[in-house]
Amino acid sequence: MNKAAVLYALASAALFGASTPAAKLLIGSVHPAVLAGLLYCGAGIGIALLRRLFPTIASGAPEAALTRTDLPWLAGAIAAGGVLGPLLLMAGLAHTGAATASLLLALEGAATALMAWFIFHEHVDRRIAAGMMCLVAGAIVLAWTGTPTLDSLIGPLAIAGACLAWGLDNNLTRKVSLADPLQIVQLKGLIAGPFTLLLGLLAGASIPALGTVAVAGIVGFLGYGVSLALFVIALRHLGAARTGAYFSTAPFIGSSAAVAFLGDPLTIQFALAGLLMGVGVWLHLTELHVHVHDHEAVAHNHPHVHDDHHQHVHGPDDPPGEPHTHAHQHRPMRHSHAHVPDMHHTHRHGT
Repeated sequence: MNKAAVLYALASAALFGASTPAAKLLIGSVHPAVLAGLLYCGAGIGIALLRRLFPTIASGAPEAALTRTDLPWLAGAIAAGGVLGPLLLMAGLAHTGAATASLLLALEGAATALMAWFIFHEHVDRRIAAGMMCLVAGAIVLAWTGTPTLDSLIGPLAIAGACLAWGLDNNLTRKVSLADPLQIVQLKGLIAGPFTLLLGLLAGASIPALGTVAVAGIVGFLGYGVSLALFVIALRHLGAARTGAYFSTAPFIGSSAAVAFLGDPLTIQFALAGLLMGVGVWLHLTELHVHVHDHEAVAHNHPHVHDDHHQHVHGPDDPPGEPHTHAHQHRPMRHSHAHVPDMHHTHRHGT
C-alpha cells in the first residue's frame, strides 16, 4: 500500500474535520447558502494561487491537464459535492451540535464505499464491508434521540444527505484523479462557490462583514481546498472506498475540536458512537489484499516513476528524470502482490 497516499488521506481528513466546528461558529451569523459559497470560493481562489505559484507541489512533477473526456465526470462531481453537499451540510449544522455533526460525517465513508461497490464496481471485501457497518452503527447510535421528532431529525438527515452527495462526488472524482488535483479543486471551487453564493443572495441573504468573509475564505482554502487536493491524490493511489475509509477519521478530529473549544458535552452515547466508528476505521486500515491479477493494455498520462507497472520505452521528446509526466502505454501483465483498487488495479474479482 502507498503509505504516502494514506498520509495524504489522513491529512485531508484532519483539515476537513477541523473545518466543521469552524463553520459551526460562522453559521449563526451567515446564511447557510452564503457560507457554503464563501467556503468554496476560498477553496477555488486559494488553490488557483497555489497552482500558479507551485505547479508541481502535488507530486514533484508537472501534472496532466484535464481532458474533454474528463469533463462529464467532473461536472457531476461539482454538482453533487460542490453545490448540493455543502448546502445540505450548512443547513444541517444550523440544527445540529458541532460534535454530533462531525461524527455523522463518518457516513460519507460508508456512502462512498457502497457506491464504489454497487455502482462503480470497485472491489470491496468483507473486511471493508464490516468496517462500513461499524461506521453506520456508530452514526445511528449518535443520532438516536429516543423519541424522534421532526425537529430532532432535520439536522442529522440534512447532514446524511450531504454525505450521500459527497459519496457520489468521491466516486466521480476518482474517474479523473490521474489529472492535476489542483486543477480539479480550482474548477470545483470557482464554479460551485459563486453558484452557491448566488443562490443564497437570490434567497434574500446578504454578504457578511469583510472580516467574516476573510475567515470563511481561509477555512474554505484549508478545510475544502487543500483537503480536497490531498483527497484527490489519495484517490488515485487507494481507490474511492479505501480513501473514504481513511477520510472517516475526519469526524473524530472535528468532534474533538467541538468538545474542546465549543463546549459540546462528552456523553456515553458520544463515546459509544466514537468506539464503533473507531473499530470501523481500524478494520479499513488493517486490510491486506493479495491475489494473482491481470493488467490490461491501457494508455494514459500522469506523473509516475519506473516501478513494476511502468516499464515502457521513452521517445526523444519524453522528459528525463523521475517522477515525470508523459503519455505512456501499459502492456498486458499478470502477477501477484498486495494491492488496493488504485487507478492501475481496476480489475474485476470473482465471487
